[in-house]
Amino acid sequence: MSSMTLGAVSRHYGEALTKTLLYFEAQRSGKLPSNQRVNWRGDSALRDGSDAHVDLTGGYYDAGDNMKFGFPLAFTTTMLAWSSVEMASQLKAHKEHKNVLAALKWATDYLIKAHPEPNVLYGQVGDGNSDHACWMRPEDMTTPRPSYRIDAQHPGADLAGETAAAMAAASLAFAPYNAAYAKKLISHAKDLFEFAKAHPGVYHSSISNAGGFYASSGYEDELLWAAAWLHRATKKQIYLNYLNEASNTGGSRTVFAWDDKFVGAQVLMAKLALEGKVKINKKMEEYKSMAEQFICNCAQKGSNNVKITQGGLLWFLPWNNLQYTTAASFVLSAYSKYLKAANASIKCHGGSLQASDLRNLARAQVDYILGSNPKNMSYMVGFGTNYPKRPHHRGASIVSIKKNRTAVECNAGFNDWYHSPAPNPNVLTGALVGGPDENDAYGDERTDFQHSEPVPATVAPFVGVLAAIA
Repeated sequence: MSSMTLGAVSRHYGEALTKTLLYFEAQRSGKLPSNQRVNWRGDSALRDGSDAHVDLTGGYYDAGDNMKFGFPLAFTTTMLAWSSVEMASQLKAHKEHKNVLAALKWATDYLIKAHPEPNVLYGQVGDGNSDHACWMRPEDMTTPRPSYRIDAQHPGADLAGETAAAMAAASLAFAPYNAAYAKKLISHAKDLFEFAKAHPGVYHSSISNAGGFYASSGYEDELLWAAAWLHRATKKQIYLNYLNEASNTGGSRTVFAWDDKFVGAQVLMAKLALEGKVKINKKMEEYKSMAEQFICNCAQKGSNNVKITQGGLLWFLPWNNLQYTTAASFVLSAYSKYLKAANASIKCHGGSLQASDLRNLARAQVDYILGSNPKNMSYMVGFGTNYPKRPHHRGASIVSIKKNRTAVECNAGFNDWYHSPAPNPNVLTGALVGGPDENDAYGDERTDFQHSEPVPATVAPFVGVLAAIA
């Protein structure tokens, strides 16, 4: 990177940003629009929800499978919305703002349909076990598509809370362009937050099929996260009161991810404290202190530092590590902005951190992901010349339905495509694979789903990070 001119560096990040938004198009479920840019995909899952007499078409496939899991989808939506809201001016400068809003709307249109009554939320379409037992293109899959929901008798405060956060954050993204749509989103967010508060419990006790794939560790974080977004979107004191009265602010966290949003809520509260527009109290200081502890640990100046590989990658957990790295990098990028605006710094266990330190660390993570690493490999598919050729992804690894309309059966998909040593026939442009192991090694094996499977939750925060540094 050091040999590039500033303009070339900006173009390099800008190209990566453009590609991340193509990835969301490749993940689309439902009837594709006329302006679809990823042409190897076709319409799919057009009867989703028919078993429950609800239209649940649309939304995004979860990862390399053909499932729609509402819990990680809602987190992806919240992070895409946060990227859009926080980095709006940069996204406009790179002419990607409209594409971000299109990606966001594909998710929120689905979430609106999934919430047909105040206390009813559909949280999954497809059976995880039968879906995973087949290797099929979404366009001709024959696996069952049951719809699963939570309601007053079968609660899921985490799922309802995360979906409320997604709708509230998205309302802020759409407010300047489509006031009626933003208002609709806020109305859904408020109802979902009330539903979550009134009916506690983890969603996978109601949608047990999700438990094997996205079991939730609790719902307190989602409620704080939802309240923080509802406060940011409405400025209503009741939501701030909820955050101030919470008995558990999360303490010092080790990750920020689809199952743990405490850091997100802490950062939004810290933003309020730094801006000084609301009355600062002890609870707010506590949220801010916890957010800063997480940042200090990422910057290797904390009391419980995040592991960093020899090549320089923040390394959190063995399975799909990059999802944690991109979310942490987003936190660093956003917090850098807040510190700069407040002319403030962070005092860590091992010294102080300035806004520029946070930005530089986020940039170093981006540089690693895009190819400045011991393997000289880009972990973004389709970026650079040396990138993963065999991501674990059904649609990308099977010949496009546009090239061959002959149905690929459940087991034939495994025999002919999954186990093939050849590169994927379709390039899943903009996807981020799970990434290297803690020794900076990556094998590019389709069968190694812990490292080679991309998920939208990894890319959503990366959109914001790329915009911030481009």
